[in-house]
Amino acid sequence: MLKKRIIPCLDIRDGRVTKGVEFKNNIDVGCPVHLSEFYSQNGADEIVIYDITASVEKRAPDFAVIEKIAAKSFVPICIGGGIRDFSDASHCIGSGAEKVSLNSIAPRKPELITEISSHFGVQAVVLSLDVQSDASCPSGYRLFINGGRLATEWDMLRWLEFALPLGVGELCINSIDQDGKRSGYDLNLLRLVKAQVRVPVIMSGGAGEAKHLVEAFVEGADAALVASIVHSGETSVQKLKEECTRAGIAVRLDW
Repeated sequence: MLKKRIIPCLDIRDGRVTKGVEFKNNIDVGCPVHLSEFYSQNGADEIVIYDITASVEKRAPDFAVIEKIAAKSFVPICIGGGIRDFSDASHCIGSGAEKVSLNSIAPRKPELITEISSHFGVQAVVLSLDVQSDASCPSGYRLFINGGRLATEWDMLRWLEFALPLGVGELCINSIDQDGKRSGYDLNLLRLVKAQVRVPVIMSGGAGEAKHLVEAFVEGADAALVASIVHSGETSVQKLKEECTRAGIAVRLDW
């Protein structure tokens, strides 16, 4: 059985890690290089770095920061935000990332999914979705881009049906409704996605305590993103893994 993964998520704005609620009211958390090194040394299975303003500002990721993070971290790194073309994706991987996360660019340039996966392999491509509940959509969820600022015409499940065959190795599903609230992941959203896809699914948005991770893992999530609860220091990746182990969830405990 594959072990479940716990992945700290670092949202970066103006070179600093930040966190908000429903993508709003962000506060400063710290230095991305220092935090990445800390999580790498204390149980993180991977680290996800999102430049949350790069896409709307139409600029590339900060490759110098990626290099600094990769030099201090010894777990896989996934970079998202600001990847506009194959050159940007290639530069991210050349700077030390193992994966790139495609979000806003994917509906605009779906051929980029195929271009990257054909060159680096599907394991290097994570399709990231920011979704919000919308009763007018058949699935009940609408796809958003630009850091949750812009609604698309895509129903979530129709987007997945279209995009997955293009070369996606993994999905990251983020609930805008639950983001930063610490009230638990959207399990209905997770069930809908798991019923449709066969690639690994990372669940994001809403973790407030260990039981929320356990619930998501029981429902089929392959990995869980955490942010607020570990950035605040009220718990740690190690403690979350200990709680998951007590609940019968298989996680990596050697680091």
